[in-house]
Amino acid sequence: MSSELLVQGVLDYAIFMLDTEGHILSWNPGAERIKGYTAEQIIGRHFSVFYPPEARAQGRPARGLRIATAEGRYEEEGWRLRRDGTRFWANVVITALFDDNGHLRGFGKVTRDLTERRAAEQALTESEERFRLLVQGVLDYAIFMLDTEGRIVSWNTGAERIKGHTAEQIIGQHFSVFYPPEAKAEGKPERELRIATAEGRYEEEGWRLRRDGTRFWASVVITALFDDNGHLRGFGKVTRDLTERRAAEQALTQRRRLLAHLVEAQEMERRRIAWDVHDDSIQSMVAVGMRLQLLANRVPPELAPQVRQLDESVSGAIGRLRSLSFRLRPPGIDRHGLVEALGGYLEEVVTGWGLRYAFDHSLEGEVPTEVAITIFRICQEALTNVHKHARASTVKVSLAPAGQGVLTRVTDDGVGFEAPLGPLTGREHFGVIEMRERAETADGWWTMHGEPGGGTTVEFWLPTPPVGGGDAPGEGTS
Repeated sequence: MSSELLVQGVLDYAIFMLDTEGHILSWNPGAERIKGYTAEQIIGRHFSVFYPPEARAQGRPARGLRIATAEGRYEEEGWRLRRDGTRFWANVVITALFDDNGHLRGFGKVTRDLTERRAAEQALTESEERFRLLVQGVLDYAIFMLDTEGRIVSWNTGAERIKGHTAEQIIGQHFSVFYPPEAKAEGKPERELRIATAEGRYEEEGWRLRRDGTRFWASVVITALFDDNGHLRGFGKVTRDLTERRAAEQALTQRRRLLAHLVEAQEMERRRIAWDVHDDSIQSMVAVGMRLQLLANRVPPELAPQVRQLDESVSGAIGRLRSLSFRLRPPGIDRHGLVEALGGYLEEVVTGWGLRYAFDHSLEGEVPTEVAITIFRICQEALTNVHKHARASTVKVSLAPAGQGVLTRVTDDGVGFEAPLGPLTGREHFGVIEMRERAETADGWWTMHGEPGGGTTVEFWLPTPPVGGGDAPGEGTS
């Protein structure tokens, strides 16, 4: 009685009896819940009613009974039918029942609905397959697994492309094979695994070896993999070849160094010319002017106007030379900074031309000296053009951070221009070329635009590498 109560109380399993031919003799509530038949509807019918047509056509119900009779038990998983015709995935166990004399008395059958479990397993399998295909399909990253000792247990297509080893050649080897001799001598591979185990991950950039022995600059991330109980199961390793990026960064660093040297050389040459003009040319012209003044008092009256006119020409030349000397003098940016140097120039020179000015800036800190000097010189040339050509009353200069650089605008309220920049000639054309070349040499851009009566705007942008320069990221690590 207790066994019968137990069977009748089970709801998650269909438990019922079959006679020796496979007809149903008993039926529990679990069978009714899973298969949809009441006891009155199903008792006496053959159990093959639960099998899909294709399974019945293959003789699977009868085969299951034969195997159970011969071996005592038969188990399988497969599709079964509910009363409403819908299918469910079932785990089926058929047990042959014999009496004390060994005569077959019938069969016990236990069925469990595994549809949800199978769907979850299939979803997991499909997810794992998609992930495997994703990992295998990645070409730009070497993605592989290590066991707890650092031996390689998986290998993707990207790893083969980057490192040169096929899966057959590398699986089972220790990952230290990718490290240069000096790194292995320092114990780097083992240290990296220790750090990853202790901190969860390890990341660096450094030299690694391909199968042919050539080196490449790699970004490496090692992630420790723990199970639900916190036990280390291995490591995931992702490597990317950054050789080209590193070469580009080094080339950019070298270009910036060359630009700094070029700007420094230009400023030294400007300083030398300014000194020569001041100490030689201007002094000589001043001496000439003094002699002309003395001569004006000694020549006949009819020649005095010509001498005075000559003296005025010399005085004008002295003024122009002094202006040139002032323009050539270094702006003192290394001592005062770009904002103070440019503000001082506007206050001292631009107001002396009779122009009003506005100066706006939102720079958060100083920019590298070579960039600051380039900005100053382009602004200086633009302001000179405003003074000579624009017939403006006001000029506005603004400095603002933009992108990883400085955006500068010089805007006036003058006559503007109609012609494109190409046809400009003479000193004006040379000044435009100088401004553009200075900006482009510094890896920036320059433009000038305006319209008749609407003023002119000179706009340019220069990148600002970190103050102090330095090597490319990762330089010198191994």
